[in-house]
Amino acid sequence: MNPLTLLLVAVAGGVGAGLRYLVDAGVTAIARGRFPWGILVVNISGSFALGVVTGAVPASDLTWILGTGLLGGYTTFSTVAVETWLLGEKRDVRGLWGNVVGTAIACFVAAGIGVASASFLLAT
Repeated sequence: MNPLTLLLVAVAGGVGAGLRYLVDAGVTAIARGRFPWGILVVNISGSFALGVVTGAVPASDLTWILGTGLLGGYTTFSTVAVETWLLGEKRDVRGLWGNVVGTAIACFVAAGIGVASASFLLAT
């Protein structure tokens, strides 16, 4: 990886983190409740977007910038882990398991739909 690509990955990561904050805060303000809907929306939409990038963009510097930088900064597993722990501390067992299983399944499906969508669009 050349120095310019590394710089662009870092900048894109910052942009992704800012987008994560905006989406999380916006969804949380609308949803209001104990369940971390904002982070769930971030991770599902990020998984879909990474699926699209993976399916549409040949491996290149752009893949690193969008996939690792922008979407790596946007999505977050560590926040899912902390939110799940906090649900456990609140003894919200249903929310805890819903977050663990729901996030895993929804993100897996979203990534698959993203890859399939990109493949379909490129084939037409």
